[in-house]
Amino acid sequence: MLVQVLLGGLYALQDYVALHVLTCLVPAFLLAGGIVTFVSREAIIGYLGAAVRRIQSFGIAAGGSFFVAACSCTVIPVSSGIYYGGAGVGAAFIILWVAPAANILALTYTGSILGGTMVAARLVSALLMSVVVGSVMAYAFRREETDRVSMLNQGGGRLIDRKSLVLLLLLVVWLLSPNYLVIEGPYWQKVSVWAVGLVVVTGYVLKSYSRERIVAWMRETWWFVRMIFPLLLVGVFIVGIIGTMLRPEWIEAALGGEGIRQSFLATMIGAVTYFATMTEAPFVDTLMGLGMGKGPALALLLTGPGLSLPNWLAIARVFGRKKAMVYVPTIVALGTLVGWIAGYVL
Repeated sequence: MLVQVLLGGLYALQDYVALHVLTCLVPAFLLAGGIVTFVSREAIIGYLGAAVRRIQSFGIAAGGSFFVAACSCTVIPVSSGIYYGGAGVGAAFIILWVAPAANILALTYTGSILGGTMVAARLVSALLMSVVVGSVMAYAFRREETDRVSMLNQGGGRLIDRKSLVLLLLLVVWLLSPNYLVIEGPYWQKVSVWAVGLVVVTGYVLKSYSRERIVAWMRETWWFVRMIFPLLLVGVFIVGIIGTMLRPEWIEAALGGEGIRQSFLATMIGAVTYFATMTEAPFVDTLMGLGMGKGPALALLLTGPGLSLPNWLAIARVFGRKKAMVYVPTIVALGTLVGWIAGYVL
């Protein structure tokens, strides 16, 4: 039994490393380092900083996240890069939530499997939850944000120079292309798309930047790698162990109906288990075919890609334990509430 459990963790780790590190995390870490290196901190503060009106910073954060197809782990380097670049904690955690929970690729795939009603419910719920999440984080850490604002240079300035803007756009395209261009099909096709992106990005960087500038970028990127990546591996291993111990019939029997208990259980399953972006839709479809209610299904669609145990650990490491202890329970409470209400509305 013990051997099977440990093998479950190792298999989960093997799948994660084989299928996600190269095409997802490598571009994400480079993008995070690029944001810190090439984007003006003062300009980020001007658009997403704690002193900016929430309706503006929250709207920009949520709207931009809609186009970023990322899972709960891949989005951490991006959101933390923006945060350490000067963004307010509310805007940073909105990006952390919306990008995996309601990106356009996941919504499109959800619609093709579960229908338009579930897509609309997922989008509206994720955006409403993002406002609450951003507000809770901004309020809970308002004193810390005040101190950050006072320490950061508030002067204006140009957001980014043209060649760096092109580089960041190339990195975003490189990050998204494997998932957008290869929705179905063997993994080698995603790797092929990734390899083309690598050649394009490398050629552009070598042509446009000095060695010193590239080294500075790699130094910032390495900071994110060493802070986040080890904890992601530990978290995926633990999730694999948990998945081996659970029995599918236990889950299926507990998720029928539309009560708050079912929504809470679905939320907790989603909050602990790691789902790569878009894998949550077929999983939920299978459970709905076995009797899972629509409310718990929505709760799982939201928290499955938006949270995971590796995500918890990485957030605590990068943003601090206090922020993780506020963010995770907030998402669990909101996911349960939304699933419970949606169960009766739908």
